[in-house]
Amino acid sequence: MKVIAINGSPRKNGNTQKLIQHVMEPLIGDGFESEIIQIGGLSIRGCSACMKCKESKDLKCSIHTDAINDIIAKVYQSDILLLASPTYFADITSEMKAFIDRLGYVSNANGRFLERKIGSPIVAVRRGGSIHAFDSMMHFIHIQGMISIGSTYWNMGIGRNPGEVEQDEEGIRNMKNLGQSLLWLSKKVF
Repeated sequence: MKVIAINGSPRKNGNTQKLIQHVMEPLIGDGFESEIIQIGGLSIRGCSACMKCKESKDLKCSIHTDAINDIIAKVYQSDILLLASPTYFADITSEMKAFIDRLGYVSNANGRFLERKIGSPIVAVRRGGSIHAFDSMMHFIHIQGMISIGSTYWNMGIGRNPGEVEQDEEGIRNMKNLGQSLLWLSKKVF
């Protein structure tokens, strides 16, 4: 079993990364292979709507100037996909948006390979706007036919400065619960 987390934050080892790690703990403890891929800070183009992925059906986006195709190949091999982003002006980062747009088109062009994978959003936030960021990723998960599961609250943690999210006891407790719920669901689904 494999879990992939896409980190939309440009901050390495920031609050978004810490939240991901708490979610992954129970999965890794149960033997899941895991990888966190940081796309935040990369130069990632948005989808050009060229529809070449529908023509080629080779699990690749026609844009070859960034790392997206390598990441899509890893997502294709995964069982669980975590989408994690800090909140930027009440939404996800531009890198996360570009990623999910291109991933979605490639998935749809190749038999909807995301369908029936388990997916979950994770949001880091300074104060407000996290629900819209959460919804942006959750809408993607649902429109792709992925399976999602809730936790004890929305999947968010509060903190501004790097590491500050660790002081959000409720947020960390929620992430750990989400990880346990994902583990439980994976045993029911797979």
